[in-house]
Amino acid sequence: MLIITLIRIVDLLLSVMMWIIIVQAVLSWLVAFNVVNTHNDFVRQLLYALSRITEPLYRPIRRIMPDFGALDFSPLVVLLIIQVLRQIVLPAIVVSAVT
Repeated sequence: MLIITLIRIVDLLLSVMMWIIIVQAVLSWLVAFNVVNTHNDFVRQLLYALSRITEPLYRPIRRIMPDFGALDFSPLVVLLIIQVLRQIVLPAIVVSAVT
């Protein structure tokens, strides 16, 4: 079944994306509380790479959501969307593909 293999690949990619968002959030908190120094080249490049990966996901949500000042809820919204896709949409596609 090709569709089930494709669904598994999509699920894996969504899982990886979820972990990337979590790592970016934790790293941004560490930078905000001066636990991690952004003058370190590795940290700076890691932050830049994570930002380049996640920014296309955050941008449409930031346009829709109201401004909360210093709080950014777009990663939380993206994580919720990923969970809905993984828990509801993908299993429904698998069930419809099997029958």
